[in-house]
Amino acid sequence: MNTGDLLTNAARSYPDQPAFVFEGEIRSYAQSGARADGLARALLAGGLRRGDRVALYLYNCPEFMEVLYGVWKAGGVVVPLNSTFTPDELAWHLEDSGATVLVVGEDGLPAVQGFSGWVIVHGDGLDELITAHAGPLVSADVLDTDLAWIAYTSGTTGRPKGAMLSHGCLIAQCLTTLADVERMERSHVGMHAAPLSHGSGHNSLAFTMKACTQVIHQRRGFDTALFLEQVERYRVAALFLVPTIIKMIVEHPDLPRRDVSSLQWICYGGAPMYREDQKRALKALGPVLVQCFGQTESPMSGTVLSADEHSLHDGDGRELSVGRVRVGIELRILDHEGKEVPLGEAGEICLRGPTLMTGYWNRPDATAETLAGGWLHTGDVGRLDEHGYLYILDRLKDLIISGGLNVYPHEIEDVLLTHPNVAEACVIGVPDEKWGEAVRAVVVAAPGASIDPAELIAFSGTHLAGYKKPKAVDVVASLPRTPYGKIAKREVRAPYWAGLDRVI
Repeated sequence: MNTGDLLTNAARSYPDQPAFVFEGEIRSYAQSGARADGLARALLAGGLRRGDRVALYLYNCPEFMEVLYGVWKAGGVVVPLNSTFTPDELAWHLEDSGATVLVVGEDGLPAVQGFSGWVIVHGDGLDELITAHAGPLVSADVLDTDLAWIAYTSGTTGRPKGAMLSHGCLIAQCLTTLADVERMERSHVGMHAAPLSHGSGHNSLAFTMKACTQVIHQRRGFDTALFLEQVERYRVAALFLVPTIIKMIVEHPDLPRRDVSSLQWICYGGAPMYREDQKRALKALGPVLVQCFGQTESPMSGTVLSADEHSLHDGDGRELSVGRVRVGIELRILDHEGKEVPLGEAGEICLRGPTLMTGYWNRPDATAETLAGGWLHTGDVGRLDEHGYLYILDRLKDLIISGGLNVYPHEIEDVLLTHPNVAEACVIGVPDEKWGEAVRAVVVAAPGASIDPAELIAFSGTHLAGYKKPKAVDVVASLPRTPYGKIAKREVRAPYWAGLDRVI
């Protein structure tokens, strides 16, 4: 199935259903479907060939999704890029993907001066192009294995890699989302308060499959007061957020005054959500959290901890897991030789199923390594319990080996964040002559609080074995983040390893 026909089918079956609500404007599925057809006809008239890449350097707006569907219907491949990229980052992604067409907002034009392909400017330029080529279009006939989306990784360990997602992958991702995560119907309202170039864009495909109304929060960034007002006004039921944003919502003074009872599914992922933050969110918002473990290479799919499995009260420990494997997905925990480890033991989390990428764009060596044996090697360390619940211990590359013992930073961060004076924590390994690596915590104090490093180390010792305790604590004003909101551990580590011949 051509992924573009998700919009075609919604427009045909429910033409008057509101598709996108944005900045006071409501656009129906019939209107968005017609606009996607017009863009597809324009791209074909301009020489777009099957498999050509079309990049989007565009903020959140209805046109973002219409461009995706239009490109797919014309047989092209979309390359959604983060609208906050610098000119150098943008140029690198355009060159790496080989994009021949770029759709860009007017405010992004200064960043694309060196691009030699066809530039389509959002606004009057895009509208005129669509109007000039108005008319219905039969979508290009594609195979499930045909490339549809090049999704770039966040690049925390070097240059980003482009995960190749096929039409079959995207359709399977929609189906497993609706089966396991957000059981949406046409009467439900979805929201996009995260970048459409990433997780929220994938969520939008599932919303469109069910012809749900979709509220776009704003062009860029996140306004907590506006978000709460929109949830109340439009009766929003489902959305994707990163844990940092959920924390902002829970702590906002407007929350008690707003009716957010329509919320049923806040799907979160992309970074750990620590237990204390989970409990605060559950207390403030109710049982609406749904945790998804997946990667760019397996978009929005892997495992799920459903809303009814999130508990406000600590129980048998499963509330600390990332849930169980999704419908149609296989999961194994493998050792460094590719052999399955005994139940309960730690190893690399590996996935197999229809939602996996077909490989990395123009990177055969990285593809062979990551998809060795037909399994997606996630680079995450985890273990399974006897009921199939997955517990993530850490990233393989974040593993600290101190005195020959494996130390998982996530476990230590989870403890540090239970301290009332700690707002954020990042645990890294730093060079140590005696132990090889020593555990070090880099923390941000909660508003109005101060942190005594010695007291925090002692506090961690009441919850952790001695070899896991931080040997030192550094207090900083803020932690660096990737364009997708994750703590950039590579940047945190860099000063401690500068000038050495070994860098973790």
